[in-house]
Amino acid sequence: MSKKDYYDVLGVNRDASDDDIKKAYRKLAMKYHPDRNPDSKEAEEKFKEVKEAYEILSDSQKRGAYDQFGHAGVDPQAGAGGGAGFGGFGDFADIFSDIFGGGRSGGGGGGGRSNVYRGADLRYNMEISLEEAARGCEKQIRIPSHEECEVCHGSGAKPGTQPKTCTTCGGHGQVRMSQGFFSIQQTCPTCHGTGKQISDPCTSCHGAGQKKTNKTLNVKIPPGVDEGDRIRLSGEGEPGQNGGPSGDLYVVTHIKPHTVFQRDGMDLHCEMPISFSTAALGGEVEIPTLDGMAKVKISAETQSGRVYRLRGKGVKAVRGTEYGDLHCHVVVETPVKLTERQKELLREFDAISQGDVATHNPRSKSFMDKLKDFFG
Repeated sequence: MSKKDYYDVLGVNRDASDDDIKKAYRKLAMKYHPDRNPDSKEAEEKFKEVKEAYEILSDSQKRGAYDQFGHAGVDPQAGAGGGAGFGGFGDFADIFSDIFGGGRSGGGGGGGRSNVYRGADLRYNMEISLEEAARGCEKQIRIPSHEECEVCHGSGAKPGTQPKTCTTCGGHGQVRMSQGFFSIQQTCPTCHGTGKQISDPCTSCHGAGQKKTNKTLNVKIPPGVDEGDRIRLSGEGEPGQNGGPSGDLYVVTHIKPHTVFQRDGMDLHCEMPISFSTAALGGEVEIPTLDGMAKVKISAETQSGRVYRLRGKGVKAVRGTEYGDLHCHVVVETPVKLTERQKELLREFDAISQGDVATHNPRSKSFMDKLKDFFG
């Protein structure tokens, strides 16, 4: 059976660039990969066909032979060119990295391949106040970063020179080690997968092609964020290697302790001290909220521990429009630094109250009854 034209298989023109061929191959290989098309013989054959075409057209020597002699120029049975079989481990790794999220992918044209790695994700711990968390805010942060060397423009080589093709792997970035029937392909130990060697490195970046720096980012904190929430800044992590994408930056929020409020999800809690007389007679007190002062009407004969709830005075939901509540916990405050007159009045009041403890101090009466029952 006659083979299809390799350019038609990949859907590119005969004058297509190496990058165009690589992009077409990756798109089709991912489309027809057996793991994405289980039990499909047609997809398996398409995958083999696409892979064979790419192995020829991505190699400058094989492509030249194919352009001149057609399939005969790359047929090992005809004694010309290299075989275009289905056993190249490097391209398998390339496709698996795209499908399963690995960090390695195929390199550029001329048959060279390099290890392309996604940059690492970074974490930044940001401390904000309760008010900032409740209302939302915008913060500026400075994080370590890398930028292209302005001297060598990222090549790593001294101006006026160029990186040379690695003599160990021939620019492939990979070396194959064979022993008997086994053949293993691994990253070139000389160029570390770049396919290039720099004999005269740039004196500014020492051959790295990048320089360490700091960058300032604006981070928008949405209203309602809570302790440990993460805000992702896409592409602001460490830069990738050999053209790989940058990682992400995760800003983790930490809420500072507040002098008045304690937070519980969307709700806020606070203590509300009231005087002895206000607790007994009732009245009105002012308490702080995140939106300013609010008035709470205290019922007569209020006891310590009673909770007054102010609806909608809590924290807004980070996803949604509803608000939590503010829970005010009553604490009856014992007066201090009393004058003689105040002490006299309190003694008089206590003497009057003792005449009918059950009526005026029901909790005390109940407690004493429990003690009597306990001691028989």
